[in-house]
Amino acid sequence: MRLKPNKTHSQHELAVKLHMEKPDRNNLLFWEHRHLIINAAKTAVAAALAWWIAKRLGMPDGYWASISSVIVLQSNVGSTIQASRNRFIGTAIGATVGILFSLYGVLPWNYILAVIVSLSICGLLGMANSLRISGVTVSIVMLVESAGHVYLAWFRVSEVFLGIVTALAISTLILPDRARLRLRDGLAQEFLVESSYFEAILEGFGGAPSKKLSALSGDVSALLKSNNQLLLAARSEPSGGEGWREGLSMLSQFGRSLFDALRALELAVQGSHEDGYAQQLEPELGKLALHIRNGFHHVAFCIHEWNFAPPPPEINLEQDILDLEARMDSVRHKGVGFSQAEILRAYAVQLHLKQVARILRASRVETLRAVGTHEEETSSDSQ
Repeated sequence: MRLKPNKTHSQHELAVKLHMEKPDRNNLLFWEHRHLIINAAKTAVAAALAWWIAKRLGMPDGYWASISSVIVLQSNVGSTIQASRNRFIGTAIGATVGILFSLYGVLPWNYILAVIVSLSICGLLGMANSLRISGVTVSIVMLVESAGHVYLAWFRVSEVFLGIVTALAISTLILPDRARLRLRDGLAQEFLVESSYFEAILEGFGGAPSKKLSALSGDVSALLKSNNQLLLAARSEPSGGEGWREGLSMLSQFGRSLFDALRALELAVQGSHEDGYAQQLEPELGKLALHIRNGFHHVAFCIHEWNFAPPPPEINLEQDILDLEARMDSVRHKGVGFSQAEILRAYAVQLHLKQVARILRASRVETLRAVGTHEEETSSDSQ
């Protein structure tokens, strides 16, 4: 089933905005390299500044502040906040446990027990990412030769805290890269690639399977994983406005649901290269498929603009579903001329198309209700 290009927001038009256009891969590489260079420069500035401040404050091992800055400063603000929280909590727990167990000497069994207790506390608090730094801090406090373990622990926590504050300041104030904005474009890109995956699946309905099918499925899986990591980082950032967190979370869930529905559709079209019964469902079947494809593009554009306006009047998925159901009722008596496998396959495909259409519509409508960026839903809203 070939889908004709639509006149609404085309994949090419939106791809240009997201730096996804195939003929301009050099432009994409330029932006990626630019981001890497900026992040490297910010990390270097944070490390040097932390070391300079530590020396001015008379801290004996200022390099620990620099090390902390290098470790916690990530590619975006949300990830930096996450890493900072994990490192500070791990350091604080490790230093406290190390001091307490140092009061009873540093015999091997005492040190082993201190590490066990420190890691267990982090685990019980649900801070799995702080486990290692907690154990490292215990080791420093208890095993490094020092005139006083309490002073060593105090300076270690202070130096780590200084490095964290410096990294957060640099990440937030100098060319900040917000995880929520990266996630927004990542989700728009995800819906576009799901649209391409949808088109590739339908190429195999009544024809030879698309050669791009496996690659596109892998692309969607990679985007889902990447966007899930960005979502975790975005939740750590200060709110970007009303409904941002809820809207991004909902879109991530809908993206996963759409991928599951598309994989089910892929299974439904297998073996359909000689089917004739599906031709009896035209033009309604093709119209619904085309409007689903256009709907993917519209939702992607809404995400990129963060304005979930109703789709153009010609995209009316619920009406398309009703028209297809009516068509299936009208041709049911013709089924005697076709194999049972063809008929069942056609019914499975239309059921999965309806599922994709309704999840797609819900992704825009429910996000609109969460973020409130457009007028309330009206009875005429069709996607």
